[in-house]
Amino acid sequence: MIDHVVFDIGRVLIHWDPEIPYRRHIPDDAARARFLAEICSPDWNLEQDRGRSWREAEDALIARHPDKADLVRAFRRDWRQMVPHAYEASVAIFRDLIARGIDVTLLTNFAADTFIEASELYPFFAEARGVTVSGRARLVKPDRAIFDLHAASFGLRPDRTLFIDDSEANVAGARVAGWQAVRFTDAARLAEDLARHGLAVSQPKG
Repeated sequence: MIDHVVFDIGRVLIHWDPEIPYRRHIPDDAARARFLAEICSPDWNLEQDRGRSWREAEDALIARHPDKADLVRAFRRDWRQMVPHAYEASVAIFRDLIARGIDVTLLTNFAADTFIEASELYPFFAEARGVTVSGRARLVKPDRAIFDLHAASFGLRPDRTLFIDDSEANVAGARVAGWQAVRFTDAARLAEDLARHGLAVSQPKG
């Protein structure tokens, strides 16, 4: 039985794609892929999600790649372009669960300052009972510590908690913490997964 549903945010409730501004900055596909894999890489960005300041992050990269300084700074400068829209069908499920009286919270890897901006762009975040933001907690998924922190902060019973995330590593991390978890691929599949866990929701449109 599920009493609590915990949503990730990026690529579950809102779109996030760092390629969007960089398609303009680096038109060549191969060069852009190398830059986002090797310079402003997922591992580099994860440290901002863990609480490192953007100034420190930029300075470290620019020291190693001085010829790429403007491209490095563009990651934060153009960040809003990376989150262009919400996934309406996913948000409808999120709201449907809340309307049915299910306890819904958010657990996200997000830099503290960009989360504030995202909350301004997408005020529906506030409809959840609360949120754990990795950049504030200085812990990141898939480390067990952030799942334990979230459960303690919101009084969740782990075995009666269902976590939804697009990352298989984060889904596995939730399971290590004793949570139930499903990987998000699309809203239709999420509705099916929720139904299998005894949480029927309206079928998403579109």
